[in-house]
Formats: sequence, C-alpha cells, structure tokens
Amino acid sequence: MAAEQREIWHNPRCSKSRAAKAALDEAGIAYTERRYLDDPPGADELRDVLGGLGLEPWDITRTGENEAKELGMAEWSRTPADRDRWIEALARHPKLIQRPIVLTGPGRAVLARDEQSLKSIL
Repeated sequence: MAAEQREIWHNPRCSKSRAAKAALDEAGIAYTERRYLDDPPGADELRDVLGGLGLEPWDITRTGENEAKELGMAEWSRTPADRDRWIEALARHPKLIQRPIVLTGPGRAVLARDEQSLKSIL
C-alpha cells in the first residue's frame, strides 16, 4: 500500500509552520508544500478542510490580525448561520487562516500548532 501524500499549508515567516515542516522533514515524511498565502484555498476547499479538521471556521481564524480587526470579526456571531460568512472571509483573506494545517489524507487534516498535534501526524 502506498503511503498517503500529505500537504502542508505553509507560511515560511511563521515559526510554528517552520517547526511543522522541519518535523515532517526529520521524520522523512513525503509532503507537498503549499504556500497558501500565494495559492489561497477557495471556500469549497476550506469547507472540506474544516470537515477534516473537525473544526469551525472561527476555530482557525487569526482574529488578532489587523485584517480581522478591520472586518470586525471579533464581534461576528459564531453560529451555523454565520459559518459561510467566516469561510468567505478566510477565502478572501488567507492571512487569517491559522497555520500550519497539514492534510493527512482524504478527508483528514490536523492544525499542527502544538507538539501533541504535530506528533499525531508523524
């Protein structure tokens, strides 16, 4: 059985993203690097990834960023009715997406921001 190909949504300026990438390299795990700020995901792709993460869009939003503050996202409702509003904002402003996200297989993904999450993909 072939190993599943992983993809990391990477921002080289982010220390947590660099750490996840280095851990994948050290473990010898094959992956594709996607610089999501240059190649942002669309709304449908974000919906799929959120399903794989088991999270809601507000769970992966960097609400402290200036763009989020300008949009007033801290005040946005976090209900199913508002889910699409959040997803559309992330699609238009990929800088607001938490990183790194590692896609680990069809329908599976991990937000690899801490040691425990990172270990789960190694």
